[in-house]
Amino acid sequence: MTEKTRTLLLLIFATMAGMSLWFMTAAVLPDMADEANLEGAELAWLSSAVQAGFVVGTLFFALTGIPDRVDPRRVFATCAIGTALANLCLLVVPIGGPAAIALRFVTGMLMAGVWPISMKLAFGWGIGDRGLLIGSLAGALTAGKSIPYLLSWLGGADWRVAVIAGSALAATGGGLVMAAKLGPGHVQASAFSPNAIRLAWTNRKIRAAIIGYLGHMWELFVLWAWIGTAVAVSFAASMSEENASELGKLVAFLCVLAGAPACVVAGRIADRVGKGRVAAVALAVSGSAALLTALTFGGPVWLTVVLVIIWGAAVVPDSPQFSAIVADNAPPEFAGSLVTFQASLGFFLTIFAVQLAPILANAIGWQWVLALLAIGPIFGLLGLKPVLGSFRKSEVQS
Repeated sequence: MTEKTRTLLLLIFATMAGMSLWFMTAAVLPDMADEANLEGAELAWLSSAVQAGFVVGTLFFALTGIPDRVDPRRVFATCAIGTALANLCLLVVPIGGPAAIALRFVTGMLMAGVWPISMKLAFGWGIGDRGLLIGSLAGALTAGKSIPYLLSWLGGADWRVAVIAGSALAATGGGLVMAAKLGPGHVQASAFSPNAIRLAWTNRKIRAAIIGYLGHMWELFVLWAWIGTAVAVSFAASMSEENASELGKLVAFLCVLAGAPACVVAGRIADRVGKGRVAAVALAVSGSAALLTALTFGGPVWLTVVLVIIWGAAVVPDSPQFSAIVADNAPPEFAGSLVTFQASLGFFLTIFAVQLAPILANAIGWQWVLALLAIGPIFGLLGLKPVLGSFRKSEVQS
């Protein structure tokens, strides 16, 4: 096994483990709500507080240049272990109260030192296969975010079991990443330069990738956070609410998990046909799946399950390719800061989207909320269209 392969395998597991706590409260919300009589606003904040914390954390890392100035392995390990500790503290604070929301915010802040940093580590090893490397990491990220739903399903009504198991996994990932090696393409900046962030507007390819990324993020986290709740409503048209809720948990797990292998396959294809093209196809398929899921809402259970899994497979493969496009067009010493800044913008958007979804669902129903998610892919495709040809041309020349 080569050093590159060994490092990538370590990084894949560490990323999966380190990001496994993102949807922990979303996965156990029904059980927490039953135990503590939580209301809609409290449930929404438990889900979106992570996004808010992630935005603050990514802004901090981007504006200080830490991803490009400090050994990324140390940053990753510290933050992953920190998320495990913050998650464990949910066991000793009032369920759904201000302290619990604050802990989820802190968890999000610390995760800003996990996912973007893992990409920085991968950039150092990627030359002609950056699409595959980042796609593999995104697959690990996606698998990690599906884990809380699996733990919740396995643990039944005891949500504390899922919290403890998730924390143990995150801490393990933080410890293992220290065994990874820095790649030959790793470049460390001596100091932060504001020129790194300015490139987000002045470089047309980076700008297009960020616009596409924002369209992608409009639907991604609403789908991941609320799909279990939404499909449970759809399933309840043909089964008991209890059975619909349990099946909703399992389908949510399968939906999120479906994106993991899709990211790897899309990454391999992207290195051959172009990252921009792969991202555009993913946007088109996920937008179509959103509309079809809405149109068949309340219909045959099997059809909803199939469509949601297809949606889950298509909704995420574009994300790593947008990040890879940014890295391809940025100076190596600024790639970490720019990708982190891109993530900050995208996750800032998700705060509003995740909060808005249950409010709209109460007003117009989950069926129409799912249909509205197609707006994101349409916006992303429009942003990418002017530069799709130049993306492919430059990648072939390189």
